[in-house]
Amino acid sequence: MEKRVYEVWKGSNKFILGGRLIFGPDAKSLLVTILLITVPVIIFCVFVARHLRHAFSPYNAGYAVLVVAIVFTIYVLILLFLTSARDPGIIPRNSHPPEEEFRYESSVSAEAGGRQTPGLQFPRTKEVMVNGIPVRVKYCDTCMLYRPPRCSHCSICNNCVERFDHHCPWVGQCIGLRNYRYFFMFVSSATLLCIYVFSMSAVYIKVLMDDHRGTVWKAMQESPPSVILMAYCFIALWFVGGLTGFHLYLIATNQTTYENFRFRADNRINVYNLGCLSNFLEVFCTTIKPSKNNFRAFVRETVPRPTLPSTQGAEAEDLGGDPRSKVEDDLDIGEDLLKISQRRNIEEIDEDIRSRGSNGPAHTALDIDSILDSDHRAPTIRSETRHSSWGRRSGSWEIAADDVLSNSKVTEGRSHVTPKEARQ
Repeated sequence: MEKRVYEVWKGSNKFILGGRLIFGPDAKSLLVTILLITVPVIIFCVFVARHLRHAFSPYNAGYAVLVVAIVFTIYVLILLFLTSARDPGIIPRNSHPPEEEFRYESSVSAEAGGRQTPGLQFPRTKEVMVNGIPVRVKYCDTCMLYRPPRCSHCSICNNCVERFDHHCPWVGQCIGLRNYRYFFMFVSSATLLCIYVFSMSAVYIKVLMDDHRGTVWKAMQESPPSVILMAYCFIALWFVGGLTGFHLYLIATNQTTYENFRFRADNRINVYNLGCLSNFLEVFCTTIKPSKNNFRAFVRETVPRPTLPSTQGAEAEDLGGDPRSKVEDDLDIGEDLLKISQRRNIEEIDEDIRSRGSNGPAHTALDIDSILDSDHRAPTIRSETRHSSWGRRSGSWEIAADDVLSNSKVTEGRSHVTPKEARQ
């Protein structure tokens, strides 16, 4: 059965609805954030906004306080969802390191007896140009790629994220190129919601003071939920309000949270700063790039990369098959040449006997046998002298035909017999 990308995803992300929504590994913290937003708003609507429906000059104008609170809360939750449930700008991993970056350098190997052996070297960094200034980018061992400028590997999500800002535990997601705009809008909107709830709770305290003509203390005793909401919003403003101000500074200077700490520590120059107005336009007025990942796509079977054949394999192919068959063929040819040379030597001996006839001394059968025995022994090839030559270019065991013929004392008048003729 074919699997989809999100089912074999190597990062630490969590997917729901068949890979349509992607969250970080700490997505459970998102529920805490939702409760921190909705519970105070529900208390506000029930104990504060409901009593303000008829507190203003148009009799029903107070309904607007309730409607604004509800609509604004829904808007904040939508921004939270857009921040945490989408791809923040994850760069797909490579299945193998970029081959064009490999280079070989000779190094002395102790195991090889101190000989120079080629070693695989891989540059850990390289420089790219950004606005005319060289910027060094690093190689990611996990994703097996060179990170683009402003990209960093999130140790929590285990992914390389473009324009990485930080990993936010409150939204349970990395903040990067594709969700930074929504993150800032969420934080700033949450700040405005806190200010709104705090202000309306204070207004309700004032209304109680006017109605009962009492002091602030008596009004607070009359509506404890208003006091609790004011205290809660005051504390929350220190966090979301401070975070909003900090990110306004980052946007104005075109920095990320990660770069701000790193550049400040290393005293680096910010090469991405285009001016305050251009920096804001870049964040809020540019088109968000589409995701580089299709999490619902079916996984394709990875085709193994073509590897360079080894020396033995290449030699076997050149020889037309298994090297053992080539060795056997060479030995067969050598034996054929040996038999042919021996047969010719016997014929020469017979002719010599016939030519001498009565002129020469008679040769007995014993003499002929001794001659044949000596001829048989001369070209004998011991199996001990057969050496494997797989390490050579020929890739076979060789028995030179010239050596066989010379040992067989073939006369110069005889023509040279090639292995091909021997087979015939």
